[in-house]
Amino acid sequence: MATRALILLEGTRNNGPLYVQGAQHLGLHSITLSADPTQYDYLAAETAAAIRVDTDNLDALIQECSRLRATYDIAGITSAEESVYAMVGKLCRHFDLPGPNPASIERCCDKFAQRQVLAQAGVPMPTYRLAADAMEAESAATEIGLPVVLKPAVGHGSSGVRLCRNLDEVAEHTTYLLGGKHIWRSSPRILVEEFAQGPHYIVHIMGNEVFGIEANEFDRPPLFLFRQGIFPAPLTDDEYKCIADVSLSSLRVLGLGWGPTCIEVRWTKRGPVVIEVNPRLSGAPQHIQLAYGVDLVTEHIKLVIGEKWDLRRRHSHTAAWRSLLPDRDGILDWIDGVSRAAAVSGVAWVKLHVKPKTRIIRKGDYRDSMGYVFAVSPNLARTDAILQRAVDLIEWSIIPFPTEQDRLAASHLSAPPQVPRGTE
Repeated sequence: MATRALILLEGTRNNGPLYVQGAQHLGLHSITLSADPTQYDYLAAETAAAIRVDTDNLDALIQECSRLRATYDIAGITSAEESVYAMVGKLCRHFDLPGPNPASIERCCDKFAQRQVLAQAGVPMPTYRLAADAMEAESAATEIGLPVVLKPAVGHGSSGVRLCRNLDEVAEHTTYLLGGKHIWRSSPRILVEEFAQGPHYIVHIMGNEVFGIEANEFDRPPLFLFRQGIFPAPLTDDEYKCIADVSLSSLRVLGLGWGPTCIEVRWTKRGPVVIEVNPRLSGAPQHIQLAYGVDLVTEHIKLVIGEKWDLRRRHSHTAAWRSLLPDRDGILDWIDGVSRAAAVSGVAWVKLHVKPKTRIIRKGDYRDSMGYVFAVSPNLARTDAILQRAVDLIEWSIIPFPTEQDRLAASHLSAPPQVPRGTE
């Protein structure tokens, strides 16, 4: 009898290992198809199979999956990576497997197209314009009113997203986005949006059901780096219902509702406005499992392989996470206190993405995080205290990159001593 396999397209630093582990838990052999499997360290750590293939090429993926079917019983195909999720849908349709609607995913991943669909349906959202160059971006910012948020029309993980408080900052960030430093996955188009001010929430949806709502905090502006999350968010029943209703309206008009979705919302003076709809699980759903006892990754895989998922809550706690963010570029000289933080009662995990001597080059997006601390307890106040105590125990030192003068000095010190002429 052929081994049942789960095909994973690409991966992610946070959720990729969870999908590999979830497959193992369900007795599936995971096979990751990637343009560059070596970028995912966890594949080696989990002894998971990986195959190099162009994941932007549907024909190449069909050919590789057809080849694998000669050896394995392919139970399902999915991904933790948003940028290839439409391709997942296309593969699922080709092989008659359960999967998302690729047209809905593609429309959702194009933020301008997403905005247009939501606007036509009357879903509350920030005022927005599309810009192709600096002149259009400045004109849009003036029309909308400063401050504004500039972001690539296609992208994820806050890459290239920036708050611009004046026209000089608009021009500077437009130059950055269009000047060759930002990596585009599509034709360069910039979304200029009104800055919706107010508390930030992520609505976690499974199928057509709001599973829960998370409260988030960002690190220092003008970037949008997630600093902390609390699940479930401390909301009144009326606030919860209002946010949930707006989110489910977005889900319906975008043609989603199969599998997981996470929707970012701001609570503004006019109530909840939709910032972004993402057709995937959030970046690190472990805190949801801590709070409710439901492993959303494993339940998603069940749906992918045609089984019925079980979203029943086992308990109700409050969980929180904190991202360890560097305050400068340089070389991580040392990081200490991780084991002490992990030993704090109520701390569930301390996960590091870096180790000493790692080069720290901040990019202003999700890749800046050096790691996470997760905590859980029966109530918010206690969880918050546990998390703060653990984070306070973790310290690190980032030293500046060596200058050319430093390198010359080091070279001089390491050179063999010169013997005076005539004394050989």
